Amino acid sequence: MKVSSRGEYGVRAMVALARHYGDGPMSIAAVSRAASVPSAYLEQLIAPLRRAGLVASTRGAQGGYQLTRPPELVRVGEVYRVMEGPVAPMDCVSENLADQTCPLIDGCETRPVWLKMRDAIVDTLDSMTLADLISQGNARRQRSAVSVARPPS
Repeated sequence: MKVSSRGEYGVRAMVALARHYGDGPMSIAAVSRAASVPSAYLEQLIAPLRRAGLVASTRGAQGGYQLTRPPELVRVGEVYRVMEGPVAPMDCVSENLADQTCPLIDGCETRPVWLKMRDAIVDTLDSMTLADLISQGNARRQRSAVSVARPPS
């Protein structure tokens, strides 16, 4: 299963908004810079996030976008599903039962592996929040800064 640029950029944009949670709205340009996402593409990504209730918009000179909930309450899986749809490494194991259309579904000997794969992906996406991603990113940056500051032995 491959995550599209839409999924990747959507999660990156949400992490950028999460980093600034509580600071007021961020402009598209600011989110674009923070997430390294082209602003023209970002505008297309924000619309479904708004419709899903994950992002709110404010008009005007000081307007922009912000999360509707604290980062610790936004699961990566929610963002992924808005951007990509249901988790489905194969159609026969889609989270959306209506998409499970394979005629071999009842007797398929390989389906258990695809179900396990889907469940592992779902568990990973749904176990992590935007706050978790920020914390892990901060920890990586700290380790990197320490290793750069330390002279070679």
